[in-house]
Amino acid sequence: MTKSYMKDYPRPQMVRSNWENLNGSWDFLFDDENAGEKNGWFKAFPEEHRAICVPFSYETKLSGIGETEHHEMVWYHRKLSIKAEALKGHVLIHFEGSDFETRLWVNGSFAGSHRGGYARFSFDITGFLKEGDNDITVKAEDSMSIAQPRGKQRWAKDNYGCWYVQTTGIWKTVWMEAVPGIYLDNVRIMPCMKDGTVSFEYYLAGAGKEEDLWIDSLIEYEGTRIASSSKGVSRTLVKDTVSLYLPEEMPWGIHTWTPEQPELYDLTIRIRKGTEILDEVRSYFGMREIRIEEGNILLNGTPLYERLILDQGYWKDSHLTPPDEQALIDDIDKIHALGFNGLRKHMKIEDERFLYWCDVKGMLVWSEMAAAYEYSDDAVVEFTREWLEIVRQNLNHPCIITWTPFNESWGVPKIKTDTKQQEFTEAIYYLTRSIDDSRPVITNDGWEHTISDILTLHDYEEYGDVFYDRYAEHLEEIGTGEIYHCKDRSAMAEGYDYAGQPVIISEYGGIAFAGGKEGEWGYGNTVRDEKEFLERFDRITTAIKRLPYVSGYCYTQVSDVQQEINGLLDENHEFKIAPEKIREINCREVGIRRINGR
Repeated sequence: MTKSYMKDYPRPQMVRSNWENLNGSWDFLFDDENAGEKNGWFKAFPEEHRAICVPFSYETKLSGIGETEHHEMVWYHRKLSIKAEALKGHVLIHFEGSDFETRLWVNGSFAGSHRGGYARFSFDITGFLKEGDNDITVKAEDSMSIAQPRGKQRWAKDNYGCWYVQTTGIWKTVWMEAVPGIYLDNVRIMPCMKDGTVSFEYYLAGAGKEEDLWIDSLIEYEGTRIASSSKGVSRTLVKDTVSLYLPEEMPWGIHTWTPEQPELYDLTIRIRKGTEILDEVRSYFGMREIRIEEGNILLNGTPLYERLILDQGYWKDSHLTPPDEQALIDDIDKIHALGFNGLRKHMKIEDERFLYWCDVKGMLVWSEMAAAYEYSDDAVVEFTREWLEIVRQNLNHPCIITWTPFNESWGVPKIKTDTKQQEFTEAIYYLTRSIDDSRPVITNDGWEHTISDILTLHDYEEYGDVFYDRYAEHLEEIGTGEIYHCKDRSAMAEGYDYAGQPVIISEYGGIAFAGGKEGEWGYGNTVRDEKEFLERFDRITTAIKRLPYVSGYCYTQVSDVQQEINGLLDENHEFKIAPEKIREINCREVGIRRINGR
């Protein structure tokens, strides 16, 4: 655990002590006639309303409503008590996630809006506040459009396939913090293993031409000061680089982050004017490097074999929203107990507290964007804007080792042959790399890759011998598209060739236990009992591990989700099978993988 940790704090990489959690009971109304703005609900919220428990969406049981029928417009209202002291600086309100278009009014005045369901957004509401009681009103509009990024949220009346009940409006924490007149708005942390340094980009808000303004960086490891630095502030972006090499009397050098030993440095950031501290933020970082070399994925220079599990982040009574922070911690611990060293967070940007605990506990993460399901100008704009917000929001987490903007040609259905859709994925690849070139980017996970740092394949073949024979001696054929796997999809889009990238089987398995309810499903034949499950899981997992050029796998999936019953945990996130039995198969050594993957 880091020094910065504060239970339930929503943004664990930028922690201040002066904050207020706004979760809990809010006034709530459906607005099926879209009459709220016309009738001035932001000035006087209707007396006849119902209550909702934020941050749970109205579709969930924990919201206190639990109605799954789609309502396009929803409204929220609550009162805030503001002390005069807070108004001397800035008061910020943060929405960790609200789907899809969110509009905010404070005391009847419009304070801002945001489009996108998965990225954090914030408003400076200082100028709208008064001492004492204040009214906060929110309108959220969420359509069934498949041009907006929606991930696994259905766009039809009922669930079908692997798409589930939609999530409307606020579904992550809403919170408020008081900050001084000059404050730290954001920080980018860039470790460099080669040089043993860490670089910072500090983004300041409220700074003008003040003299004697400084930003201090204090780095500690387990309570021991490692390094510190002070930089004079001449503009709103301040860059600094600090060496982490210890003095000769402390010869052990750099502490590195790995799944086995996730060592983290504590960071304190202070903005001061002379000797007066204006703002103080606590954070942390990990020193680790992920790179690709000769067909291998290297973590800190050592080949990394990834044992991942697909994690959709759903809970029975709260859907996309975790019931509490402990539920996030429990899932990570259970994934480790099953013998996996990482996860692919599928079609969702998870609560940032989850990423914090993955940092602390050493869980590798693939960060994947929620897909749109059509290709159009509107879809391109919405996807691009929100994806770049998310990359900037989460890039400081050492646990994230891969960016995955596209999956299975969702949102780019003609990518195999359509030059325009291919170029869109290339643009996203290069935009992602232009912001963060320290991680590999997978473009169209599963098949029909364009430009991609890793070649990933999805295959739900249930027979281990068939699985092995399909891939054992056919790497070049896979790369050229001559071998077709899941759903007759080729590995590469037309015009693109395999270029020696690492290969990962990034979806397989999906084995379902017999459930008995209509509509429940998994991949392949449903197994009848534990013995049959373990035999099948062993055969296909061992087949993948026997492939010398494969750098890892991702099993589908962590838990059952509504009608999809192929989880290793049930819908209540309880083990279906004793975890040590699955762990033994995952962690069993099978042959020797050639170092260069060939």
